[in-house]
Parts: sequence; structure tokens; C-alpha cells
Amino acid sequence: MRISLNINNLPFYALLLLLGLTVTGCLEDSCEETRNFIEFEAIFAHPDDFRIPVEFIASRELENPGKIYYYEDHIMINELYEGIHIYDNTDPRNPSYKGFLSIPGNVDVAIRDDLMYADSYVDLLTIDYSNLTRPTILCRDEEVFDNYNWLGDQGYYIGTRGIGRSVEMDCSEPNRGSEFFFRNGGVFIDQDAWSNAGGGFPTTGGPEGGGGTTTANNITGVGGSFARFSVIDDRLYVINNSELIAYDLGMPAKPIAISSTYVNWNIETIIPYKNYLFIGGNAGMYIYDRTNPDEPVEVSRFEHANACDPVFVKDDIAYVTLRSGTLCQGFTNQLDVIDVSDIESPRLIKSFEMDNPHGLSIRDNNLYLCEGIHGLKVFEIDDLESISDNRIEHVRDVHAYDAISLNADHLLIIGEGGLFQYDSSNPSDLKQMSFVSSTGN
Repeated sequence: MRISLNINNLPFYALLLLLGLTVTGCLEDSCEETRNFIEFEAIFAHPDDFRIPVEFIASRELENPGKIYYYEDHIMINELYEGIHIYDNTDPRNPSYKGFLSIPGNVDVAIRDDLMYADSYVDLLTIDYSNLTRPTILCRDEEVFDNYNWLGDQGYYIGTRGIGRSVEMDCSEPNRGSEFFFRNGGVFIDQDAWSNAGGGFPTTGGPEGGGGTTTANNITGVGGSFARFSVIDDRLYVINNSELIAYDLGMPAKPIAISSTYVNWNIETIIPYKNYLFIGGNAGMYIYDRTNPDEPVEVSRFEHANACDPVFVKDDIAYVTLRSGTLCQGFTNQLDVIDVSDIESPRLIKSFEMDNPHGLSIRDNNLYLCEGIHGLKVFEIDDLESISDNRIEHVRDVHAYDAISLNADHLLIIGEGGLFQYDSSNPSDLKQMSFVSSTGN
């Protein structure tokens, strides 16, 4: 992949923070000191570098976990923008590493009948998964996703990444008193100033999501609450920033796009429920009727504060998490519980304050809520008016990003530290069965 820097192409949010920082800071009268800076690089991907065959690699370390997906005793962990780690989970207490599928620009995946649908930056791939060690691209639908801008010879602008560096300065350094400066084409921001401004470490700016659904007629995998793909019967539904795209899977090896429906700007997740699609976005939850599976139509929406919002629906109740500290620019940390029994008029039952809620899953009467650095919480949901008062478990020593409850006895949790598997037969006393660690955190 070609990586280069062009300050004119830094994301808008990063530029705002740059402009908001004080240009100079007060320093002690010392002719030499070491200060910590964050260096920002712009990241580009050229089609020549990612429109290549999918490669099987027998062994690769898990460094930057993305989302998880489960298919026929295989756990798949996304390596952000790199591909997919695959584990044989026949024995959850001892998952066995099978290998890595190198897919440049991959974030999301869904599988049905050994056909894998995966994103590769702007393209949608159909991959024959029947022979893991010899994956074959059966179809490449180009220019599907518009989350990345084309910048000519540089390729697609993917985003930025911050790298902490120590910069040694003496009296001759012209930037010694600055809180941000440019050097050799790079952008450097004082780490303390960045933290004080409420910044975080920006990464590549691609979409969140991933996953699939189970169907009665086909063998289909299941993903987490950040799902951006959903397979239902002979249709694949894909979220693309502001639109919902429907693919006909009548010829599964060659999906055919049959409709594109504008939903709203910055939509992120999709989950099916009954004959509806629940779509989560920065500004709200959107409900689409798929009576005509080729052209879903909006029946209602529930607007909320600007924030990222995974959705999970069970027994005509939608559970929506809103969190701060993301590119969604929200400042709210809460769980919204919404009655959708009248599908045309969603009604808020109650909002509950949380620490920093991310993904979620529900099994029977138990809500598994991922709280990022604050761990994993389990709530009983019998009384929808008092969910926060009915917490029955809190696993504090994990970073929890998303959850999949496979059955009443088996819970998967993914986070920065890696993959955790729990025996959830007693939700008030989760027992860790295994752990796959990440080397990058």
C-alpha cells in the first residue's frame, strides 16, 4: 500500500482541532528539552495495491482487532483494514488458529453457504470460502462504497493515523515553543495540548459495521451489533454511508445490485427484525419495511442526539447505545430503550446513563452491554423502567467493544485486548473460557 502525506487532505475534524490549539506555549528557559508530540500521517490506498487476489497466510499476529463474525464453528476477527483472522472454535476453551485471509481495506464480512461477502475499501468482494487455504475472488463489484475520496495519482484518501514520537529540541529548533508545527511534510501536535483539547488518536476514517444474520433456508453466519452487512434469504443488504443498497443473491457468486435507497447522512449499522431493517445512524434510528425485499421503504424513525448508535431489537423493544469520544462527535453516554410495537410510531420508554456504551447483545432476559474501557456489564431487562438498577454482573478488567451471544451458555466479546469467550450459563457470574490476545494493545 502506498502511504504518503498531504496536509491539505487531513480530515475536517483533525483540522478543527489543529485550529483550536494555541500556536505557542510557555516553556521554561532551557536550551534543550525533550517533548512528546503526535505525528499525523495521511493514508492513501491506490487500486493497484488493493485490487489484488485474496491471500491465505498460515500465521499472523492479531494486532488491531476489529469486529467479530461467527460461521459454522469458525470465529473470524477482523484485522482492521488488513483482513480476517480465522479460528476453529469447536472447543471454545481452546480455539485453534486456522490462518489469515489478507483482504486490503477490509472491515466487514458476511457469509452464506461458504460464500464470503467482504469489503475492500471501495469494492465489494464475493469470495469462495469453501477451501480456506485457496480463497478465490468470484466477483468484485467496484466503487460500491463512497466513504473514501479519490485523489488522482495518490489513490483513495483513507484517513489519518497518529504516531506518538519523542522530539528532542535545543535552542536552534525554530519550533521549540510551538504546540503544533509542520516538519518534512508531517504534522506534529504537542501530546499534552492534544489531550487538554479533548482529542484522541484518529485512525483511518472508514465505516463501522460487520456481520450477518441467520436464515431458515441457508447456512449463514452471525455478526455483532455494529453490523453493516445483513444477509436475509436471497438478499444482501449493505450500508454505504448514506444509502441502503440491496443485492439479489439469486446467483450467490455474482451479487447483483438492484436498488439504492437514500436513508440519511452517516448511517452506520443494520440489524434485521421480523420483516424490518433497523438502521442506526449518527442522528437517529431508521426503520425500513422489506415487504418488497428489492426496495425497502422507510416506515418511521427515532431521532436522538448526535452520536454513534448500535441497535439491538428483541420482543418489539429496541435498545440503542449512544456514546462520546468518537468521530460521530457526540457527547452523550446512554442506553435508549424504545418501544417499537407500533412500528410507525417508535416511543422512548426511558434513557439510562452509562459510562461509554459500545456494542450490545441480548439473550433471553439478559442484556450484555460493552462499555469500552469500563468493561462488560450484564443487566436484567424484565423491568424496562429500571434497567440500570438491575445490573447483575460487571467484568471490569476487559476492554469491550462488541458482543455476540451465540446461545444461553456462550458469549463472545471483542475489544482492543483481543477476543474473550465466556460461559454465560449463569449471567450473574460469567466464567472466562478462553482468551485470544492482541499484540497491538
